[in-house]
Amino acid sequence: MADELPSRVVASIAFVGRSGGTVKTLAGFKKGHHTLPDAANAVTNAFLGKICETELASEAERLFQEVRSGLGYKRKDIVLSVTSPSAVLTAKDFTVEMTYALDEADTTRYTVMTTMQELRDLDVARGEAFSRIFAGRFTEISFGLKKGVRVEAVIDAIEALDGEGGIGVVYPSDYRDCAIRVEGVDAEVRCTGATMEVVFRRGAAPAELIDAFVAVRDAFQISKVLSGLIG
Repeated sequence: MADELPSRVVASIAFVGRSGGTVKTLAGFKKGHHTLPDAANAVTNAFLGKICETELASEAERLFQEVRSGLGYKRKDIVLSVTSPSAVLTAKDFTVEMTYALDEADTTRYTVMTTMQELRDLDVARGEAFSRIFAGRFTEISFGLKKGVRVEAVIDAIEALDGEGGIGVVYPSDYRDCAIRVEGVDAEVRCTGATMEVVFRRGAAPAELIDAFVAVRDAFQISKVLSGLIG
């Protein structure tokens, strides 16, 4: 089923995963010398970039080795660049970026956002090694809408279906976004007007997320407005 997804669509999808922990557990945090940040801003995130260097370098190197050996890449096929608080793994078939940042809701904690982009080969993503390396790492697919869309138009299109096709929608009173439910898909589809995001309740490898994305796309074929969103 996912093989029907156009390569241009796959290449423009971003897979996003989030993890994190407490700032004071980072190797660079020195108790009695450092104090916990009380706000998230450029200065405190620069501080985080210094104290997370050990963890970031270790995690990035581990991913580099897993990808290199698991996918049989040669030296020219893969490059790792680490400039804390971010690391970028550029492989011939995809790119992965890991970035540390303070949690704005609780600055005693940090988050690590892992983003995979520019996936060039769906067969690679469907391979056993690829799925093993990235198992459970991603919880979200983000798809930029080339022309954008009015959220109100998406809401109206779904409400006009009146439940047909197993598609429902909820939204705030200012219509800044909407959450779409698709029967049979264990994820929430969020439309912001500029992006379409498929958010899952648990982490998964890219191939599984792509299957769900295709299921959403197929369900959207029931409406001209919805079908025009994601190909």
